[in-house]
Amino acid sequence: MGALGYIDGRIVDLKELVVAMEDRGYQFGDGVYEYAKVYNGKCFSLKPHIDRLYRSLRELKIPAVFTYPEMEEIHERLIAESGIENGGIYLQITRGWAPRAHAFPDTVVPCLTMTIRPSAFDASQWETGVGVLAVPDERWLRCDIKSLNLLGNVLGKQKAKEAHCYEAIMIRDNMVTEGTSSNFVIVKDEVLWTYPVCNLILKGVTRTRVLEEIVPDLGLSVLEKAFTVEFAKGADEAFLTGTTTEIMPVVSISGKPVADGKVGPITRKIQKGYKDLIAKECGLA
Repeated sequence: MGALGYIDGRIVDLKELVVAMEDRGYQFGDGVYEYAKVYNGKCFSLKPHIDRLYRSLRELKIPAVFTYPEMEEIHERLIAESGIENGGIYLQITRGWAPRAHAFPDTVVPCLTMTIRPSAFDASQWETGVGVLAVPDERWLRCDIKSLNLLGNVLGKQKAKEAHCYEAIMIRDNMVTEGTSSNFVIVKDEVLWTYPVCNLILKGVTRTRVLEEIVPDLGLSVLEKAFTVEFAKGADEAFLTGTTTEIMPVVSISGKPVADGKVGPITRKIQKGYKDLIAKECGLA
């Protein structure tokens, strides 16, 4: 069938009008979201995504009204009914509907909506690498929550687009934090540098799997430490991690080539390690 949506237990056409006018997600961005990739008709890394969803809900004091088995079943249902073998499932949970007022309503029924779409990604970029643009990090101070409040990310991504770059890497207090929809890693003298986990970045599922499952097998060291954009420009290699991005080589930063401007050998090894994880988990091995 192709792209589909889900709300209140039913599958819907994406053009169907289903969101209440006074849903707090629509009016305040009062909600959270996740996105999982589908390979070979199976969700990849679904459990860590849903675990992070529950954490985001707790941080915003939104009740978790769906169990993990229920969330898994809905994902599988969307895959089956859409017929999509390779794509992505976006979900969001808002605090629900209530007359507009800033404080939480006394009673609330969270609203879950989901969509599934086929992949539409330019895979050639994994081979050639991409350019990124350094921009100010103008987001709020709880970037560790995967909330619907994404205007800072949107504005940064737009600046990157206008500069013909794939992504924007954000600078706070002169230090690189992360991309607008990805985590950022550099390689210097066979050491991987990336911003430490705290409230200023999102702890990416892909980032975690790379650092905990792939990098140790390569015998490399990881340093979770802040660094400047000038330090990043002097790196041997750089790459982005993300659910859609996977392992994306970065070959230039704000117009300056990273090293020789080509994809580096360590990035290539990490790309292969990640592809192997996907293959093993999604029955492609």
